[in-house]
Amino acid sequence: MKPTIAFICLGNSCRSIMAEALARHSYGYELTSVSAGLSPLGWVAPETLEVLAEMSIPTHGLRSKGLWEIDLPGCRVVVNLTEQELRPGLRSRFPGRVFNRHITDPFGFSLDAYRRTRDAIIRLLEQEVSLWLKS
Repeated sequence: MKPTIAFICLGNSCRSIMAEALARHSYGYELTSVSAGLSPLGWVAPETLEVLAEMSIPTHGLRSKGLWEIDLPGCRVVVNLTEQELRPGLRSRFPGRVFNRHITDPFGFSLDAYRRTRDAIIRLLEQEVSLWLKS
C-alpha cells in the first residue's frame, strides 16, 4: 500500500491544495497525497486552479477541507506549509512525523504570487519526497 502524505496550510485554498495536486500528479505512483486547512475557507481560490491548469495539472475533485476531514492516523507524514506550530494540536490524533516547511501564502495577491508559490512547492517536492517516503 502506498504511504499517505498530508499537506496542511491555513485555509486549504492555495498552498496545501497545490501541494496535494502537484504531488498526486508527479508522485502518485509512489504516494497518496491529501490536504487540509487549520481554518478551511470552504472553497479553492480560482488563482490556485489557474496556475495548476497552466501546467496541465488535474484539479478535478480538489476541495477545501479541515483536518477533521482527513485520516490523520493513516498518514505517514504531515507537511506543515504554515509558520504555525502544528504539533500541539495534532499530538492526540497523529503520532507520526511532522515536517515544517513554510511556503509563502499567495492568498489575496497577484497571479504571479500564486505562480511563485506553485514553483516553490514543486522545488520542495523534488527535494524532499524521498525523505518523506523514508520516514
